[in-house]
Amino acid sequence: MSNERKPVAAVRPLVLVLHGPNLNLLGSREPRVYGHTTLQEIDEGLQTRGRELGLLVETFQSNHEGALIDRVQQARSRANGLIINAGGLTHTSVSLRDAIAAVALPAVEVHLSNLAAREEFRHRSLLTAVCLGQITGLGAVGYRLALDALASLLASGHSAPSSPVESSPAQPRPGVAPSKKGVPTR
Repeated sequence: MSNERKPVAAVRPLVLVLHGPNLNLLGSREPRVYGHTTLQEIDEGLQTRGRELGLLVETFQSNHEGALIDRVQQARSRANGLIINAGGLTHTSVSLRDAIAAVALPAVEVHLSNLAAREEFRHRSLLTAVCLGQITGLGAVGYRLALDALASLLASGHSAPSSPVESSPAQPRPGVAPSKKGVPTR
């Protein structure tokens, strides 16, 4: 028997990419808005780019809010970062927002279309405040940009935001209850 140690494979950081409702229809769903690239093509491109960057990339799509929340929570113990396009849940899901905040992983929000140029109800994202940043309006390339940015941030030791963006008194920061006068108190 040899006392020589076998080389241990380096563990590559894992980035979880989450796709929300209706993104399984990419390529055929409103191509003038969302483009002709399919979700499979996006995922394959991310896998390839992840290997180039030394990352493992795991993708998941669901039309169900609870399934996305479950994946975010599972990521807490196994992933190093998140990329999320929550589709329509971006504008409605406090629960998904809270799950992203709870896992405290660096996250980048992605949208294929330019939300600010769309219907008014799409102008507000509930997720942005708990993400490092948001990439919108660049089509499928936005996912690649998000992966590149996250790889760079992970390599520099960057973690999740320590606290969300300051809120107005009408919308206190998480963990800070408003007083009767609307001023946050601890």
